[in-house]
Amino acid sequence: MMLLKKNIKLGKVKNFIVTIIFLFLFNNVILADSAPQSETIAELSVLDKVSSKSTNIKLQVGEEYSFQNLVIKILKCYNSKFDDDPEVTAYMQVIDNTIINNNKVFVFNDWTFASSPSIRPFDHPVYDVWIKKCYS
Repeated sequence: MMLLKKNIKLGKVKNFIVTIIFLFLFNNVILADSAPQSETIAELSVLDKVSSKSTNIKLQVGEEYSFQNLVIKILKCYNSKFDDDPEVTAYMQVIDNTIINNNKVFVFNDWTFASSPSIRPFDHPVYDVWIKKCYS
């Protein structure tokens, strides 16, 4: 008489895979709710070093803004939530239209911080650009 054996290993593997998929999907839902959302409007200050004129500009996050010879784009803009005096952080890209092949090179493409613009300085001979506020 032959005894039939149940394939226990295959059942355990299926249960393990289902559990991993469930945990992955559950974790993504939890992380999506807790991930910081980018603000929709960024306020910048631009200083023309030649004329000493300062200009405040407001632009939509994700849209390009032309200012003199510069094309400025803010990709993300955040206010920290953990402080009474929140840190304003933005990911900014700047193109100088006076440079040949300007569509291939950014004069600035990095994170910038309102409280410490010198951490990632915007280095341009004519203009200084720094983030002031982010809001929706």
